[in-house]
Amino acid sequence: MTQVNNGVLTILGETIKLGESKEVNFDVANLHTSSPVNIPVIIERSKKPGPTVLFTAGIHGDEVNGVEIVRQLIAKGINKPKCGTIICMPVINIFGFINLKREFPDGRDLNRVFPGSKSGSLAGRVAYKLIHDIIPHVDLVIDFHTGGSGRFNAPQLRYSKEKKELNDLAKVFGAPFVLYSSNLSKSFRTACYKLGKPLLLFEGGKSFHIDDIVTNSGVNGSKRVLKHLGMLKSSFKASQPKKETVFINDSRWQRAKYSGMFKASISIGSFVKKDDILGNITDPYGKFNYFVKASNTGYIINVNESPIVYQGDALFHISTKLKR
Repeated sequence: MTQVNNGVLTILGETIKLGESKEVNFDVANLHTSSPVNIPVIIERSKKPGPTVLFTAGIHGDEVNGVEIVRQLIAKGINKPKCGTIICMPVINIFGFINLKREFPDGRDLNRVFPGSKSGSLAGRVAYKLIHDIIPHVDLVIDFHTGGSGRFNAPQLRYSKEKKELNDLAKVFGAPFVLYSSNLSKSFRTACYKLGKPLLLFEGGKSFHIDDIVTNSGVNGSKRVLKHLGMLKSSFKASQPKKETVFINDSRWQRAKYSGMFKASISIGSFVKKDDILGNITDPYGKFNYFVKASNTGYIINVNESPIVYQGDALFHISTKLKR
């Protein structure tokens, strides 16, 4: 991993020397009440030079499980490195977080406006500031996300197949799954890719929900990566994952054939065979009961936990082709 300058770090107008700790403010705009909005950036530097790792969460304001993972890294002192620098940004979309919304107040999805604009929309200005004021200083980004409303993701890492050098880091992280996925236009991941900054995107759980298994997967994976980079202090243990990571080349969504009340009967992360029963769709009157069967053999990496579904709604995300 190529390391950026390990001497004096000047970021957001603040200077942080080796061995120093500082919380700086990533401010963009006030609330409409004129109240200031502080987006804390927590920076911890060792006296010993080394890589700079950035942990981010809350690009979507409703994805609180990612925020909880980074919060624990800070609260437990995992972010105090043995060498190098660790930067934590637990809540990037503070406006969405305050309003309990996925998007910014202007309705824009922050993860679809990168690299942003210095004079554009509010979301665009946040994206621009992140790309120009933070990312140039880092060697590795680990970005935490969750599934959408009602859809629960198994803990997984995502990056494009082209980034083969991330395979080793993914194995070190030890999430149950790696889902190869193309870089999305104007996403944070794509912007970092174009700048040559490696990024591991973690997905786990669902919006407005904190799950202990997902949280532990994110925290433990982060510790393993830091240990791999020589940055984890000896006071912390980085246990090996219980199972080897499953690398998924391709996957598909299985959708509802009928509208009705839905209940899944298969656990997230399970391996199923074609025609195994995954759940059932019923009507409110007890006249109809349709059993949802697996359309193919594979791993269940996302389950719709909404009790009401419409015809065509995504029910299960199932792997179709594994890396060999």
